[in-house]
Amino acid sequence: MTTMTVKEMRAARERGESKTDMGFLHRNQLAGLEPEDDEDAPDASVVMREAITQRRAGRPVGSGNKEQVAIRFDKGVLEAFRATGRGWQTRMNVALKAWLKEHAAG
Repeated sequence: MTTMTVKEMRAARERGESKTDMGFLHRNQLAGLEPEDDEDAPDASVVMREAITQRRAGRPVGSGNKEQVAIRFDKGVLEAFRATGRGWQTRMNVALKAWLKEHAAG
């Protein structure tokens, strides 16, 4: 699978690199015809339509184990965690859990 922008796809089509018969697809679309099943993946169009229908905008539902809060940290602490890259909030959560484990009463 390749990923291209619409601009890149149009440019490839203009260069003759596209193997898609756009006229055929457009005529079928105007006639209300669905594409034939792909012998390698006969349920592909049905599966894709179902996935698109089920897909919802926004963030995925969380696990329910976390609560969003507003909290203030020293700039240096945030800078240090953010400097570790993606997932810094998860690593901060792990560090706080470790501190709680070390300092648990009992």
